[in-house]
Amino acid sequence: MRIQDNQRITANYLGTTVSGIVESSRVKYGGELQYTVKLDKPVQFRWRTTPSTTVLIDQKEVIQNV
Repeated sequence: MRIQDNQRITANYLGTTVSGIVESSRVKYGGELQYTVKLDKPVQFRWRTTPSTTVLIDQKEVIQNV
């Protein structure tokens, strides 16, 4: 199922559960869907110096469309 832009989703991103609004989507090489998601709450990863506010989520990482 394709998630439409401006829908809210919850996903597992690098072992962290995140939620936010889908800003855009694209079909990756090979046919897999990927979403650009603006997070509700920034997430701090140890390898970054600043919190992430936007992430790329693959369709297989989506836990729930809200």
